Amino acid sequence: MSEHILTERGTDGLLSLTLARSERRNAITVAMYAALADAFEAAASDPAVRLITLKGQGEDFTGGNDLADFLKDMPAPGSDSDIPVWRLLRALANNQVPLVAAVHGNVVGIGTTMLFHCDLVIAEQGSRFIMPFVDLGLVPEAASSLIMPRLSGRRAAARHILLGEPFGADQAQAMGIASHVVDKGGLDAGLEKVVAALLAKPAEALRLTQALLRRSDSAEVIERMNLENGHFAERLTSDEVRDAITAFFAARKRN
Repeated sequence: MSEHILTERGTDGLLSLTLARSERRNAITVAMYAALADAFEAAASDPAVRLITLKGQGEDFTGGNDLADFLKDMPAPGSDSDIPVWRLLRALANNQVPLVAAVHGNVVGIGTTMLFHCDLVIAEQGSRFIMPFVDLGLVPEAASSLIMPRLSGRRAAARHILLGEPFGADQAQAMGIASHVVDKGGLDAGLEKVVAALLAKPAEALRLTQALLRRSDSAEVIERMNLENGHFAERLTSDEVRDAITAFFAARKRN
């Protein structure tokens, strides 16, 4: 378990997961992906877990991938090697425990795409969602190339995936990514309200209904994830990615 993923089990069946690397904007490392995957996989077979929440410490939900750390662990294109981020994405797609995310600040890359697999998403005003995959020479993941056009329409998906245009909490709700929007400073209270409402419901009925809501497209989602992951791994060996990531780190160093 990574020290940067805080896990808390409540006596009421609540499993709280917190990204806790605020000094690096909760940028997600390989160890953090592994810890999250472990938590979701374990919850799937634990009937005592009635609800999962996901949030981030500090000023941001997450700055996305820790690119330097991520690149160290990528398998060669075409290999059968598995890596923690792929495990996490499959665990999210197969998750059958109600999952609520509470997001604020910057919600970058996989920070946005993982929300497509949450049952409810509470977004604080001032949140900034952005998917800069193409700018880094990459392709989107988490089946976002399938799910986002279905939620928001192809043109809106193109604006935010092809162009990489950021969007805010109200737009996220209008596009179907966020279920709730709360005022600045109201995220914890908003999350507590939703959690209390869900935990007050019959546990077995809640879990069965959550599974039914997901069942219709789960195989298609996994298929699209596998397609995206293959392109993603191939892209990482390209000159485009090398140049884009070199420029990214150079710009960060200047700032």
